[in-house]
Amino acid sequence: MKETKRKLLVSVNVLGSVGPIRFLANEDDKVSSVINTVLKTYARQGRIPVLGFDVNNFIFYSNSAGFNTLNPQEKIGSMDETNFLLCKKEREPLEKVEGRRERKAWEVHGWKNRLRRVLIRIISIQTQILLYKSCKS
Repeated sequence: MKETKRKLLVSVNVLGSVGPIRFLANEDDKVSSVINTVLKTYARQGRIPVLGFDVNNFIFYSNSAGFNTLNPQEKIGSMDETNFLLCKKEREPLEKVEGRRERKAWEVHGWKNRLRRVLIRIISIQTQILLYKSCKS
């Protein structure tokens, strides 16, 4: 007789997105495969902000009282939890990345492009601050 695997209704909130992503997963699935499914579903639904597809760029938390970080090799069924939070890891500091690009823009392009770059930089810094505060707490 065929042994059926137990399925879980997984609900993942992506930081900065509207509403959770829900899907069925086997309790033996690894956290990395669940993150991969979330990223594919997120992109398929056209949600913003755009996240990318690299599983290693994300931190996966259980929504329990302690907000425990889950190891990507851990089985999703090992926690008695079906609600999770997905946060993007911090990248290289913005000052280093933005400074190089911005310097070139100031030398080559006109005032409209400089204004656009400054506004984009302000928005990205504010977004990073919000994400940092959310992931820290």
